[in-house]
Amino acid sequence: MKNHIKLDANWLKQVGNEFEKPYMQKLMLFLSKEKLTNKNILPESTLWFNALNSTPFDDVKVVIIGQDPYPTKGHAHGLCFSAMPEVKPLPKSLLNINKELMDDLGIDNSHTAYLQSWADQGVLLLNAVLTVEEGNANSHQGKGWETFTDAVIQAINSQKENIVFILWGAYAQKKGVHIDASKHHIIKGVHPSPLSAYRGFFGSKPFSRANAFLERSNKKPIDWQI
Repeated sequence: MKNHIKLDANWLKQVGNEFEKPYMQKLMLFLSKEKLTNKNILPESTLWFNALNSTPFDDVKVVIIGQDPYPTKGHAHGLCFSAMPEVKPLPKSLLNINKELMDDLGIDNSHTAYLQSWADQGVLLLNAVLTVEEGNANSHQGKGWETFTDAVIQAINSQKENIVFILWGAYAQKKGVHIDASKHHIIKGVHPSPLSAYRGFFGSKPFSRANAFLERSNKKPIDWQI
């Protein structure tokens, strides 16, 4: 089955075997059946693995873990917290991310929701669940994607060193429970959602903290300006 998946070659070496496992075959069958019932799955299938294809395994420096794609048509494109360039107004969590970025580094990204340039620099913008039914948030949780993205995180954890993991909220922190803190730098914080951002997300300075660690590790910092 993996021969039919368009996935970066180095990622395929790390997680390609996942596509032969029963859980993945069951997941793909579920998605096929959803399409047959005329449910609109977001993002389009060519973008399901966009996070991995945008940030090849060898290039990963920072990992930001999200939950699942935006359920609004035209928003999701496979990178967590990011939306297509034409999306206005910006999603609310991203608005808060931009507010914190402005406070942290004086960078104003309020003009766009499109975070592709972060991914191009080595920021893996990984949702735990890679698809969603249009208009139905969290609808594909528990179908198998979590097992696959666990394998992605485990590959980074075991094969790389000095990676920054940014874990916003309880869901991401639970997802990152097996990350080895002796090998990597973990930044935990409150989720940027409007429901929780004022409980400690604002003022947490994750962007400067991530760059400081990268520089200590002799890695080029991320240019967060878009």
